[in-house]
Amino acid sequence: MKKKQEAATVETGAAASKKERQIYKEIRWERLDNTAHLFPVIAGESMSNVYRISVTLSELVQPELLQEALDIVLPKFDGFNLRLRQGIFWYYFEENNKPAPRVREEHTFPCRFIHQNKNQSYMFRVTYYKYRINLEVFHVLTDGMGGINFLKELTYQYLRLAHPELKEKVGDSLDSSTSLNREDSFLKNYKKSSEKGYQTKKAYLLKGERLPAGEFGVMHGYMPVEELKKVCRAYGVTINEYLVSVYVWSVYTECMHGMASDKPIRVAVPVNLRPFFDSITTKNFFVMVSAEFHPVKEVYTFEEVLREVSGSLRSQINRENLEKVFSYNVSNEKLLIARAVPLFLKNMAMRHVYRSSALANTTTITNIGNISVAEEYRPYVEQFHSFLAMSKGQHLKGNICSYGGTLVFSFSYDLADPSVQRGFFRKVAADGIPVEVESNGVNYK
Repeated sequence: MKKKQEAATVETGAAASKKERQIYKEIRWERLDNTAHLFPVIAGESMSNVYRISVTLSELVQPELLQEALDIVLPKFDGFNLRLRQGIFWYYFEENNKPAPRVREEHTFPCRFIHQNKNQSYMFRVTYYKYRINLEVFHVLTDGMGGINFLKELTYQYLRLAHPELKEKVGDSLDSSTSLNREDSFLKNYKKSSEKGYQTKKAYLLKGERLPAGEFGVMHGYMPVEELKKVCRAYGVTINEYLVSVYVWSVYTECMHGMASDKPIRVAVPVNLRPFFDSITTKNFFVMVSAEFHPVKEVYTFEEVLREVSGSLRSQINRENLEKVFSYNVSNEKLLIARAVPLFLKNMAMRHVYRSSALANTTTITNIGNISVAEEYRPYVEQFHSFLAMSKGQHLKGNICSYGGTLVFSFSYDLADPSVQRGFFRKVAADGIPVEVESNGVNYK
C-alpha cells in the first residue's frame, strides 16, 4: 500500500512538473528591436519617451464601451500585450497575461512617463476626453506606424460596440489592412557596416524660460492639404521639406534674429523604413536623418533656407543611405563582445552615446503621413493628432499628420515663449495657406 502511495505521489509530482513546464513554455517572449534598446535606458519622469496619437470622433466617447473595446482588441495584438523584463545581458519583452489597463478620463498633461507597476505592467495607456480617444505609447514597443495600427483597430471595435449596425455590416474581425507582423526588420535588412550613422556635432539649441514643472504645451495648426500642395509645387519641394524648412526659418528669424551662428540649426527627421524595405512589421522600424541649415552670413532668404534644408534631406533619404545608418547600429549590437557584456555596462555605454548625440539636434519633427480609415467608419471619425514628449536639449518638437484633406502640424513644448510657433504659422499664412491654430492654453495663464 505504501509503495502504491509513493508511486502515486511520484506520478502526481511528475505530472505537476510537466504541467509547470508546459505553462512556462507557453509564456511568449521577444527580443527588443535595435532602436528599442535605448529607450528603457534613458526613460524617466523628465524624459518619458512616450508619444501620443489621438482620434477625434463625431460623438462623445462612452468610457465603458471604450474599456470593453480595449479588452477585446488587446489580446489580438502580440505587440502590445507585453511587459518589459530585465535580463543579465539585455532587456526583453515577455507576454503580459494581466487584464488590460484601465481606460481613464484625461485629467493631466499628456505624454507622462508610464509606470508599468501602476499600469498592469503594460507600456501604453488609453485615455479619453469628450470626443477624443488618446493612445500613449512607450517608444520601446513600437513607432508611430505601429501605434496607428493599434489605435485604428481600437477605434473600429469601439464604434462597432457603440453602433451595432456597423458590426452587422462589417463583421467583428480585424481590418484587412491591419498588420500583426512582428518581424525584426532591422535584423532582416542590415548589412555589415563600420561607418557611424549619427551626428555628434552640437547644434543650436532653443533656450529660455520653461513652463512650470509638469506642464506640457500643445499647439495645433490646421491646413488644407490642397492649398499646401500648391505652395509646395511652386517652391519645387515636398510637403515635408517645406514644413521642416518653415520651422528652421522660424528659429532663424525669431531666435537668431537673422544673424550668423557658430552652430547649425539641425532637425532630426525620423524616416519610416517600411516602404524602402517592403516591411509591414509592427515593431520599431525607422531611422533618423538630419535636415541642416548653418547661417554663416547675416542675411538669408527663405528660398535659400529651403534649398539647403531640402537638399540635405534628399541626399539622405534613399535606400542606400538609410541602410547604412541602421546597419551601423545593428552591427554593433551583433558583435560577440558586445553581446557578452552585462546589461549595466551596456546601459552606461548607451547613456554616453546618447548624451554625445542628443545635443546634435535642435529639434525633432516627425511626419507620420496621411491616415486613412475604412470607409464604413469615416462618418464617425473627424481628425487625428499626434505629438512627442520632450527629450534632452529639445524643448520644442513638431509632428505632422493628415486626415480627410486636412493636415495638422502639432507643436509640443515646455518653453514659455511661443515666438517660434507664432513665426511658423505666420510664414505659412504669408505663403497663402489658410491656417487655424488652437492650443491647450498653457501660454495664456
